Amino acid sequence: MNKIKFGTDGWRGIIAKDFTVDNVKRVAKATADWTLARDPQAKIVLGFDCRFAGPLFAHASINVFCGMGIKVYLDKHFVSTPMISLAARNLECEVGVILTASHNPPSYNGYKLKAKHGGPLIQKYIAEVEAMIPDTYSCNDLSLEEWEEKGLLEFVDLETMYYDHVVANFDLEEINDNSELIVAYDAMYGAGQSIFPRIMPHADLLHCEYNPSFYGQAPEPIAKNLKELENYLKEMKHIDMAIATDGDADRIGLYDGKGNFIDAHHIILLLIHILHKYKEMTGKVVIAFSVSNKVKKLCEVYGIPLEVTKIGFKYICEIMQHEEVLVGGEESGGIAVKGHIPERDGIWDGLVILEHLVTHNKTLPELIQEVYKVVGQFAYNRNDLHLKEEQKLKIMENCKNGVYQSFGDIPVSDVEDLDGYKFFLPDEETLMIRASGTEPVLRVYAEAASHDRVEEILSKVRQVLLGEESTDTK
Repeated sequence: MNKIKFGTDGWRGIIAKDFTVDNVKRVAKATADWTLARDPQAKIVLGFDCRFAGPLFAHASINVFCGMGIKVYLDKHFVSTPMISLAARNLECEVGVILTASHNPPSYNGYKLKAKHGGPLIQKYIAEVEAMIPDTYSCNDLSLEEWEEKGLLEFVDLETMYYDHVVANFDLEEINDNSELIVAYDAMYGAGQSIFPRIMPHADLLHCEYNPSFYGQAPEPIAKNLKELENYLKEMKHIDMAIATDGDADRIGLYDGKGNFIDAHHIILLLIHILHKYKEMTGKVVIAFSVSNKVKKLCEVYGIPLEVTKIGFKYICEIMQHEEVLVGGEESGGIAVKGHIPERDGIWDGLVILEHLVTHNKTLPELIQEVYKVVGQFAYNRNDLHLKEEQKLKIMENCKNGVYQSFGDIPVSDVEDLDGYKFFLPDEETLMIRASGTEPVLRVYAEAASHDRVEEILSKVRQVLLGEESTDTK
């Protein structure tokens, strides 16, 4: 049997090749053993998103959990990752399991572990589960009805639990009925397709139907994947703001009414600005290493403590368990805010911004300009280079050995290597290079004052990394 490894956010594999019923049972067995070792009376809440064979893999997991005497809560309908995290807290479950590959291509599925605090299981515990995965495991397969009759399976409505939590924390009447703001929502065929229309029944909806193939598009809410939404906004002209979420609805993408994409760095800044300046909320800000340095600048101006972690929301969540955190966020669009569970939640983040715009009678561009007055205007983009493994490893080795002293005519002044390599360039520009933890990809990030300059940097970096031109190296 192959070795199963958890990446930055769970175990993921190609369906029917790596992500099989037999392998899911192996991971479920380790999850059950770890859970029972902590509490012999422990409960698990389980869910799946919109990917292919979600119910099949959920049933396989249930056969393992229930077969070992663990009480399981299951929603028969697909759910989002935040719904599982909220349920783990509300139902006092030692573990939550969500079968999802998040933003990965449709050929993938995955297995994420959540905890009773309402967020990801911390890295230490994930490593313990991983170490307990057996080479093989088989068990008796019973129907869901049989497990229910034995008192080991209980069906729950996690969407309604989440909806009630939203109702308790947002003024939906003000947002839906007393505002002229028009919102569009793109579910990317993901798990937000049912709950968002329930929260905002008047929103314009895109890709809010069940399609496990995602029409071949990886459900990651970044600009290159959201062209239909962008074109819709430009053509319709009546929409003020658009929200997009990924496959399991824990990541957010944002657009203004003119079809301009608002990346996660800007969203993090907006959330800090709203929560601290307007709501007068306190707490530190925690960001992943790849997030823009503009966050540091805003925190310095507002007198907010800042902590930078390795990439992976589990590191942010671990801090949120023990300290008062105002906003915790990643470059990928996974952002958690104070007043909610310590979990990324694209829909929740969008509602925080939307409610602010409604109650203060502002547009999204006006709110962004408020932030720019503090930190300065900037743009950020990422290129994903699909390389052969040896080429990817060579580039990372070059980074480690300090080979890249410049990229074309752009000199490097300093380098940080917390998780990947961040190169500091003139005029507050930055470049970052990091190998993906879940895909055969080298990620290259750049930040500068304008989109054109960002693309210029990315082009020069690509030329150097791939040997398309000579480089000034030491």
